[in-house]
Amino acid sequence: MRSNRAALRAGVSMAATLPMIAGALALGIPAAHAADGPARDTLAGTKPAWATAKADKGATSDSARVSARVYLAGRDADGLAAYAKAVSDPSSPAYGKYLSARQAQSRFGATKAQVAAVEAWLTAAGLKVTGTTRHYVSVSGDVAAAEKAFGTQLHNYAKGGRTYRAPSKAASAPESLDGAVLTVTGLDNAPHKAGAKDQLPPPDAVFKNSGPFSSYYGSAIASTLPDAYGTKIPYAVQGYTGKQLRAAYGAGTRTGKGVRIAITDAYASPTIAYDAAAYAKAHGDAAWKTGQLTQVLPKNYTKTEECGAAGWYGEETLDVEAVHAVAPAASVTYVGASSCYDDDLLDSLGKIVDNHLADIVSNSWGDIEANQTPDLAAAYDQVFQFGAVEGIGFYFSSGDNGDEVANTGTKQVDTPANSAWVTAVGGTSLAVGKGDKYLWETGWGTEKAMLSDDGRSWTGFPGAFTSGAGGGTSKTVAEPYYQKGVVPNALATANNAAGNRVVPDIAAIADPNTGFKVGQTQTFPDGSEQYSEYRIGGTSLAAPVIAAVQALAQEARGGKAIGFANPSIYSKYGSRVYHDVTDNPTGSGLAVARVDFANGYDAADGLLTSVRSLGKDSSLSAVKGYDDVTGVGTPANGYVESYKGR
Repeated sequence: MRSNRAALRAGVSMAATLPMIAGALALGIPAAHAADGPARDTLAGTKPAWATAKADKGATSDSARVSARVYLAGRDADGLAAYAKAVSDPSSPAYGKYLSARQAQSRFGATKAQVAAVEAWLTAAGLKVTGTTRHYVSVSGDVAAAEKAFGTQLHNYAKGGRTYRAPSKAASAPESLDGAVLTVTGLDNAPHKAGAKDQLPPPDAVFKNSGPFSSYYGSAIASTLPDAYGTKIPYAVQGYTGKQLRAAYGAGTRTGKGVRIAITDAYASPTIAYDAAAYAKAHGDAAWKTGQLTQVLPKNYTKTEECGAAGWYGEETLDVEAVHAVAPAASVTYVGASSCYDDDLLDSLGKIVDNHLADIVSNSWGDIEANQTPDLAAAYDQVFQFGAVEGIGFYFSSGDNGDEVANTGTKQVDTPANSAWVTAVGGTSLAVGKGDKYLWETGWGTEKAMLSDDGRSWTGFPGAFTSGAGGGTSKTVAEPYYQKGVVPNALATANNAAGNRVVPDIAAIADPNTGFKVGQTQTFPDGSEQYSEYRIGGTSLAAPVIAAVQALAQEARGGKAIGFANPSIYSKYGSRVYHDVTDNPTGSGLAVARVDFANGYDAADGLLTSVRSLGKDSSLSAVKGYDDVTGVGTPANGYVESYKGR
C-alpha cells in the first residue's frame, strides 16, 4: 500500500527562451497582457508541457485569482549542493561534518535583504504577500498582477477533458534580484497532489484477511489446491512480525536507542497512539515509552475528500508500527501534512529540516515522473540538500506499479524517489522460515490467477500482473556520481546516452503476500470503530523498514548521524552486507496461495482463492548485482555493524 499524490508536472517549453512576442507568434498565440520590460531571469520549468498551442483556449481573465509560492534560492545555491555532496561522501574530508539547522540557514539560506527584495517586487506588481517562511514567499492576487510580476501570460488549456490555467511561456523574475528566486509554483492550477472539510472523516471500512495462513514461509501447504510450477505451494503468511523482520535484516541486539526517526504522510490517524500501543503489546514489541511517539500536525486540514483523508490513516499506522517493530527504542515523530498536495507535503519536510526533528525520514508517498514539473522538483531538492548538510537522510518508497506501464501506459519511475538526493527504497517478496531463519527474497512482482470453478486448476495461470516494486531509469534526473561504476550502463543510458538516475537504491520487504501485520482502528459494518489486524505490504512498508534499519546502523555508529546515505550504501556494494536478491532464488518458479473474503470482512459473501506468483515485476527484473527492482540488494547480517566506527 502506498499513497500517491497526482502532482501534475511536466517539462519545459522550448519557447520559454524566446522573446515574449516572438514566442507567442511562433505558437500561434495572440500576444496580450504582459509587456517587455527590464532584463529578467527565466525560471525554467514553470510552463507545464501540457500547455501547448493546440490545447490553448485563450487568455485567462485578468480578474481571475491566483495563489502562488515564490521559492527562495538562498545566498549560495551552488554552495549548498556542493556541501551536501561533500558532507555525505565517505571519501570526502568533509564527510560527517554536519551543520546545525541554524548554521545551515545562516550559510545557505536567503538573507533578510533577499526576502525584502522579493517581497517588494511582488508587492509592486500588485500581488499581496500572504506568508513568508525560510523557503518561500506566498502571494495572492489577480491574473493581471501575476502576469506583471512573472513576465508571462496566463492562458486556459485543455487537459484530460478539463480546462486549467497555465503560463504560456516560462515565468521569470527581475534580473535585479540577482538570482534570489529559485522557482515559482501555483501559476498553473492543475492539481499538484499526493493522494474541504474541517473535520477528518472516520477510518475506512474494516478490512481483514481470510485464512488459511502460513505463520512463517512454507509452514502451511495448500495440499488441496492445484499445483503451481510443478509443485504444491504454501499459503500466504499471516503477516510477519517485527521479530521476524529483525532477524531477516540482521538487527542483532541493536534497537535504535538514541536515534530519531520522522515519518511524513498527509493528515493524521486519530487513533494512532492507541493502535500502536495495542499492536506492540499483542506482538511482543517493546512498549512505547512516554514521549517516544510524538506528532507535529497542522492547525487545519484541507481537501480531505479529494485526497481521501481516511485512506492515509493506514499509511501512518503502517509506517509507525513497522518502524517501532524493527527499531523499538527509536524515537518517532510523525509530521502530518494538511493535505496531499505538494505544497503541503513540502511544508512537512521543511518543518523537519528547519527544526531538525530527526536524522532519518521515512516517506511512503509519491507520484509518476510524468507528472513531475521541474519547478516542484527544484523545491523538493533544495529541502533534501538542506537536510543533507544537517545530517538528515530521506527515504522514499519507489512505487507499487512496477514499470508503470500497466498503470499509465508509459514506462517510467516515480517521484520524489527519482531525486538524486534521496534514498529510493524498492521492494521484495520475503521468505522467513522456521526459527526466524532468512531463506531468500525475490524482487516484488505479482501475477495473479483465480481458482477455476471446478477447483482443479488456476485459470489462465500465471495470470495478469497486479503490482510490483517501482523502478527503472529516470527521464529527467541525471546520473548521480555515486551510481557510476555500480549501475549497469544499459540501465543508466536507457533514456539518455549521458546517463540518468536509476531507481531504486536499496530494498526491503514489500510484497503484501509475504507482508507485515498491522493493527488499526477501523469502521465495522455496524458502524462501530474497533481495533483489528490485517496483513499489508507495498513499498510503503519497505521504506519504514529501511529507515528503521538505518536507525540501528546509526546506533552502531555511536549515534552519529548517517545523513544522506546513498554514497555510503553504494560504497558497500558487492559486499556480504547485502542480500543480492534475484527473481529466481530457488531455481524454480515461486508462488503462494491466497484466500480472501469476497466482501473484505467475513465469509458471508463467499471466499476468493487465487495463486500469486512471486518475482514477476512487469518488465523489471531482479538479477545478480545491481538491478532496478532491488537496487544494491537488502540488508544482511553485517550491514548494521558495517557503520560502526565510521
